[in-house]
Amino acid sequence: MVDTLPRRVEIATPDQVTSIHRLRRHLEEWLHARGIRQWPRGEVSGEEVAAQVDRGEWRCAHLPDIGLAAAMRVLWSDPDFWGADATPAVYVHGLMVDCRAAGAGLGKFMLDSAAEIGRAAGVELFRLDCVESNHVLRAFYSGQGFREVGRRDFGNLFSVTLFERAL
Repeated sequence: MVDTLPRRVEIATPDQVTSIHRLRRHLEEWLHARGIRQWPRGEVSGEEVAAQVDRGEWRCAHLPDIGLAAAMRVLWSDPDFWGADATPAVYVHGLMVDCRAAGAGLGKFMLDSAAEIGRAAGVELFRLDCVESNHVLRAFYSGQGFREVGRRDFGNLFSVTLFERAL
């Protein structure tokens, strides 16, 4: 287990696309092996990650013994999950923590960083979501001060729980 946190969260650069995509694929497999339907295997391609990095959406944290230890997308709207809501907010998608850093507080560290990004941009709300059946992640988000504010159904595929907290 890791006993120190990164010093900062940085905007991802094109040379980090492979590491971000590799971490995503590893976590997709890890979730699948445990019967957690958070992310379908192969849902996000390396090309999609590259385009998201080019748009400045990915933030990364590194640790000396691991390299890329955590990553997340920071967005300013999320119409696919939140609809046409124009309320100014910061949104996090795809929060990932390397399993070797589990339990070290890196998830909280990343969320705190996203909250700071939102505050610096002058927004008052922080929003995220997770698949409704992922009770562990839902409990984690609730423990970080988020409250469940809704749900969105995607037909027979899945449903997500929408979370929000004030900044």
